[in-house]
Amino acid sequence: MAHTISEECISCGACESVCPVEAISEGDTQYNIDEDVCIDCGECAETCPVNAISQK
Repeated sequence: MAHTISEECISCGACESVCPVEAISEGDTQYNIDEDVCIDCGECAETCPVNAISQK
């Protein structure tokens, strides 16, 4: 199951730098996780300073 980023995202980019499979990219208003690439490791969720990332 992939992770997802909620509207609480502050676009800090912390999650993108820790993703081992480069599944996270910057969108227009927040970062996004490509569900087809995400390996559900949870590194992004542990790094997010505002807890905007959770399992889908």
